[in-house]
Amino acid sequence: MTHTQQQDPYAPEQGSKVVQLNHTAVYARDRGLSAEFIAAVLGLEVGAPFGPFLPVDLGNGVTLDYCELRDEPVQAQHYAFLVPDAQFADMLARLEALDVTYYADPRHTEPGRTNRLFGGRGAYFEDPDGHNMEIMTRPYARPR
Repeated sequence: MTHTQQQDPYAPEQGSKVVQLNHTAVYARDRGLSAEFIAAVLGLEVGAPFGPFLPVDLGNGVTLDYCELRDEPVQAQHYAFLVPDAQFADMLARLEALDVTYYADPRHTEPGRTNRLFGGRGAYFEDPDGHNMEIMTRPYARPR
């Protein structure tokens, strides 16, 4: 197969009807600080700047693109990460090493605890901009 005949690895599969999230902008007062923070907690790396964005590749085709908001407040959002069970304790240890409190609940009323939702483990914590981050080892069971 010649170079011109090779398939584009980013082209959607023929007949595919699946919609996938590719990237999302995460607003921050300091994109470097916030990107480094989540990368450290999740055991990932920060990528090279891409225009105004500083990417953190989650490894499943989705990128968090950190972008600075310098002249207005950052509106807190919620980001949930499905993480391998074997890495969950390491992520909690990284939060503790960073002196970041984690909670069992999204309202942050149960500090230093984790939850056992849907047969897995989970925890919530704030990033440097107040975004409510969640790590969980099992996806939520949604009604059909």
